[in-house]
Amino acid sequence: MKQQHILQPKLRFPEFEGDWNETKLKEITSLITKGTTPKSFYNQGINFVKLESLDGFNIDKRKFVYIDSETHENELKRSQLKVNDILFAIAGATVGKVAYVKQEILPANTNQALAIIRLKENVNHNYILQILSSRQMKNYIYMNMSVGAQPNISLEQLNNFYYKSPSLPEQQKIADYLSTVDNKINLLEEKKAQLALYKKAMMQKLFSQEIRFKDNNGNDFPDWESFQLKDILLEHKEKNKGYKYTEVVSVAKEKGVINQIEHLGRSYSAENIEHYKVVNPFDVVYTKSPTSGFPFGIIKQNKLNRSAVLSPLYAVFKPKTIYLGMLLHDLFLSEVETFNYLIPLVQKGAKNTMNINNEDFLNGKKYKLPTSEKEQQKIANFLSAIDENIEKVNEQITQTQSFKKAMLQQMFV
Repeated sequence: MKQQHILQPKLRFPEFEGDWNETKLKEITSLITKGTTPKSFYNQGINFVKLESLDGFNIDKRKFVYIDSETHENELKRSQLKVNDILFAIAGATVGKVAYVKQEILPANTNQALAIIRLKENVNHNYILQILSSRQMKNYIYMNMSVGAQPNISLEQLNNFYYKSPSLPEQQKIADYLSTVDNKINLLEEKKAQLALYKKAMMQKLFSQEIRFKDNNGNDFPDWESFQLKDILLEHKEKNKGYKYTEVVSVAKEKGVINQIEHLGRSYSAENIEHYKVVNPFDVVYTKSPTSGFPFGIIKQNKLNRSAVLSPLYAVFKPKTIYLGMLLHDLFLSEVETFNYLIPLVQKGAKNTMNINNEDFLNGKKYKLPTSEKEQQKIANFLSAIDENIEKVNEQITQTQSFKKAMLQQMFV
């Protein structure tokens, strides 16, 4: 451990003073290792933590896969997890992601994409957790990361990471303060998850007609009827002639139709976008492009309230009513529903490519939907109100995360 001069943060609790010390991560750990991928997974058994299980500082048990006890005790003995271990992503698109191992997930194991950091007994775990998610670590990753088939940093590089720290009492004070912010974020995330579950439950009841709205006079709406998408969607192939629109949009799994630069950080469009398709407000878009959980593409409504242009590879449809478009958007938020609708329509092409043409897309299975536009509107408005509440919570999460980021930048050297 070596002493440095003028190592003090911009923002500090008033009862503390003096320079901070610089320490190597390997000096405060008893173990830094990683696991490996087992030969088989099972439907139950020992919890196996993969990168996608990391959620903030927490580990999402719903995303576990499982291994058998023999593999856990023998082949993967080195990577058995213990309480207070820190998991650190060392490979993949999310290098630097961090989580904390709690008793509730044990026994558990992990693979080679996650480093296991086991700290010595006299080290403040919460403080190190904050250090590993700080800008200092992000800069270190950026300077040292290897970019091959997938980005990664080595265990040796992780061992050699230097961080700066004050006395243990000051570490505790900083960790306690930031943990309070983390707790607020966790509570907001839980609120968001509960609202999402509520929406999912209400959709199931609405689409099964277990719950029906009444008209403004208290009377029943007409019976629902079965429709194919061709009955309620009309494809339009309007091109962007004369550069009528300049905004290029993408279609994302979570954010739906969104400005391409806002979503991806820059434009990926062709220099000439006159051949791009126009997407108007409330149009429904089918992308055909595989994405995580949606191997045959996603189906989204344009909720931007403005016209724009998108890839000519996408299919664009005008719904019979904007509310039917809203109902389809919500219906196809489900990975299972989207897969089950699209899989019978897939045609295998050359080199085993999987394709669905625009006409076949409209000729899939039938859905029972409301025939009254007023009932459609009531259902769509009800679900939109839940979405608005989810978005408000999401904004609170973003604001709190930004606040924490600012604190990390000022409270650490």
